[in-house]
Amino acid sequence: MTPRYAMVVDTRRCVACKACVLACKAENQVPDGFCRDWLVEEVRGRFPNLSAENRSERCNHCGHPPCVSACPTGASHVAEGGVVLVTHHKCTGCKACIAACPYDSRYVHPEGHVDKCTFCLHRVQEGRQPACVEVCPTECLHFGDLSDPDSEVSRLLATRTWKVLHPETGCEPNVYFLK
Repeated sequence: MTPRYAMVVDTRRCVACKACVLACKAENQVPDGFCRDWLVEEVRGRFPNLSAENRSERCNHCGHPPCVSACPTGASHVAEGGVVLVTHHKCTGCKACIAACPYDSRYVHPEGHVDKCTFCLHRVQEGRQPACVEVCPTECLHFGDLSDPDSEVSRLLATRTWKVLHPETGCEPNVYFLK
């Protein structure tokens, strides 16, 4: 069976420590001033009845990625496990994929090509977890294969309430946030 990689973020466990951001920058040699993943704190309600949610966000590796169809050179493409990648030497830096992405997950690298989260596919192919998942001190990040009903991500989604960001786009994102 073909894998379908996904990430599940437990928003009740995330403390916004930024270990995931720093691990990603180090693993993927992300230049200063840029990031492939980031933290969002969303506060809801009115004082004194407030609630906050921390989310580790990144490319959503969509099932229907508009960035891929917007790319005129084929640099943006879907790889193993549904991971959306950018082939740097094919990318002209035209920013069409950036405009098409509803998650603001892409940036122009100082070398001129577009860059983004890769779910650390190079690590996954070695049987390892993405760098962000491996270092998370609260274990709020989970990565795995949704096509395997016994995988941790499948079990979490089957037993917990979850959401995706911007479901109205029809992109079918593969990053899920547990409530």
